Amino acid sequence: MAEVLRRAVSGRLLYFFVLGDILGAGVYVLVGSIAGAVGGAVWVPLVTALALAALTAGSYAELATKYPRAGGSAHYATRAFGGAAGSLVGFCMLAAGIVSVGALARAFAGDYLGALVSVPTVLVVVVFLAALAALNIRGIRESLRANAVATCVELGGLVVVIVLGAWVVLRGDADPARLTQVDTGSGVFSAVLAGTVLAYYSFVGFETSVNLAEEVRDPRRSYPRALFGALATVGVVYLLIGLVTSASVPTDRLASSSGPLLEVVRVAGGVPEWLFSLVALVAVANGALLTGIMSSRLAYGMARDGLLPAPLGRVLPVRRTPWVAALTTSGASLVLALTGEVETLATTLVLLLLVVFLAVNAAVPALRRDPGDGDHFRVPTVVPVLGIGSCLLLVTRVEPGTWLRGSVLLGLGLVLAAVNALRRRTAHKQPV
Repeated sequence: MAEVLRRAVSGRLLYFFVLGDILGAGVYVLVGSIAGAVGGAVWVPLVTALALAALTAGSYAELATKYPRAGGSAHYATRAFGGAAGSLVGFCMLAAGIVSVGALARAFAGDYLGALVSVPTVLVVVVFLAALAALNIRGIRESLRANAVATCVELGGLVVVIVLGAWVVLRGDADPARLTQVDTGSGVFSAVLAGTVLAYYSFVGFETSVNLAEEVRDPRRSYPRALFGALATVGVVYLLIGLVTSASVPTDRLASSSGPLLEVVRVAGGVPEWLFSLVALVAVANGALLTGIMSSRLAYGMARDGLLPAPLGRVLPVRRTPWVAALTTSGASLVLALTGEVETLATTLVLLLLVVFLAVNAAVPALRRDPGDGDHFRVPTVVPVLGIGSCLLLVTRVEPGTWLRGSVLLGLGLVLAAVNALRRRTAHKQPV
């Protein structure tokens, strides 16, 4: 009999989980890159990305309340399109999570920490990921309580940036005219879309929460409220961040900075740079914690569905946490963090997630005839259709270099899907 997880997550804790996962390191590092792509009108790609992300979030809300299972995206694809599709989608999601944790571990050991103390990168990465795995295995409630505290810290850091940026505007040192400037070198539409791809990464994270649906109390009621409430909160915060950063910091300076929000702190003055660096480290650590939780729950769910080796489905007798999956995913992230740079690890994430989102949006209409586990949240049919269109649109903006690296991971996912399909076919042919 399959082992089940403990329902220990309240709607409030789930809200902070989604909020903390979206408010991770992305916004602290990508505003400058968005400015480099679109120009001073940073807020336009942020609003566009929010609208596109909300479409796929709607599909997740329906499927997560219809099938509250830890497998998340892989489970939906399996039910809609079969085990091979579920295996591919699950692998893409799992690979994206593991790569993300590795990238965040590497980022934690980078410039922000360097502003506080000098420690060898390898030592920082090893200790960081070991602590992450230990907290994950300790229990979901403890992990999410730590996330709630960390989310308040990183949200507080963003509020500080908003207040400081507003102060720069009020004292007359800003240039509001930059908010309407779009880099027209490649055309307005192309510039906005290029910025939207980068901004889209800042909104992803909500998809990891579906892997907690099995541990949420009353998921059919709590999940949609937590998901859309967190997206709305993030949308307001990011819009304000885009407005104040672009108005208070020259676009060229913003685009060339690896710590764009720190540029606002420097222009405004009054807040020690080391203090803001500390807040940024909390944001990076929190993003890694939440993604690590997702990865272990996804590996557990895939193992239970027969898509990964069975030992990954083992849980601790008392804690009821997937300890084998947590150790395995953390170990894989450690290897990646020690063998790749942040930029190399991060560039494949958007491509992998777009494959996942495309499958999830397509699964909604494919499963409409299945009643699921009872009453559930339902979105208008046009939402998943537009979600599919948004994924295809963003895929056209993925750079060739990213396709090259992403194709390797997609190839591994296809091999796993083929092996799982062959195993199932062989099992069906064996006499009972």
